[in-house]
Amino acid sequence: MSFEEDDRVVLHDKHSEFDGEEGTVTQVMDTMFGDSTYTVSFEEGQETGVPEEQLEAADDAE
Repeated sequence: MSFEEDDRVVLHDKHSEFDGEEGTVTQVMDTMFGDSTYTVSFEEGQETGVPEEQLEAADDAE
């Protein structure tokens, strides 16, 4: 599943201080290998270069 700017996502990266947090995709960057990496903004900062497999769509039902 690919994501677009302004999509709400949850980050899954045990090495990140934002692991398990919900954020917003602010930039999509295509690599020369045809993959995409993402910049995700959170309330307390942002994470750049996030691969698609570390993201899941956030549950909009709040």
